[in-house]
Amino acid sequence: MLKGRYSIAVAALALLAACSSNDKKPVKASAPAKPTLMAPFRYHKAIEVSPGQTYDVVSWGRGSTDAGAFAILHSDSAKIKYTTTTGDLDGAITDVYNADMDNDGNPEILIQAKAKDTVNYARIYGFEFNNNSVNKLDFPKLTSSQRKGYRGGDNFYIKEGKLIREFPIYSSNDSLAKPGGAKRQLEYSLRNNNFAVKQISKDSTDTVTVTPKNSETSSTSEHKTSSSTKKKKSGSRKKHHRRRR
Repeated sequence: MLKGRYSIAVAALALLAACSSNDKKPVKASAPAKPTLMAPFRYHKAIEVSPGQTYDVVSWGRGSTDAGAFAILHSDSAKIKYTTTTGDLDGAITDVYNADMDNDGNPEILIQAKAKDTVNYARIYGFEFNNNSVNKLDFPKLTSSQRKGYRGGDNFYIKEGKLIREFPIYSSNDSLAKPGGAKRQLEYSLRNNNFAVKQISKDSTDTVTVTPKNSETSSTSEHKTSSSTKKKKSGSRKKHHRRRR
């Protein structure tokens, strides 16, 4: 009798274990939450250019989201030295890039900000660091030809030691303009702490040609006129020949 009850209890426990194992659903790993910045800080990105050489870029400000300030905190953990570079910020930081565009061994930190300016939507704040000294790099504004059809939407990236900038081209610069599908690409190089820029793509503003609609009509009329002229000449020759007879 006891053996029978024991067997029933074991079977019941096995059945419960099987049901509980089937009811369990796989747990999805949640993505780690991004650390929130405490006010008045708005942006932070750490860039390690080499072991022990880290540049923390932060922005902050209270009372306005269109203006503020930025700071580049350089930590030299090998020499236990720390320096700070600050500046006024127009707009909000969207990304930070690191490069050695002039191949001199000194890193450049390029801060990209998005402004509400109707002429220059993107702003670049550039600095070159050489040990404890800092050189500010003046980023050139778009020329009138480069700015034609510009309405923002900039995309920056580093390629082969150059800073590439591309943006969609609009039919005009007013608020009702629509993108035409073409893009303009500009390449920025650095030499002696001075930027040089050149366009590396052909866009629609460079290739538009207008063909007159009445070109075929005018050529046809010219052909008819020349034919009638030939007929008149041949007729006059025949009349003149008859008179000689």
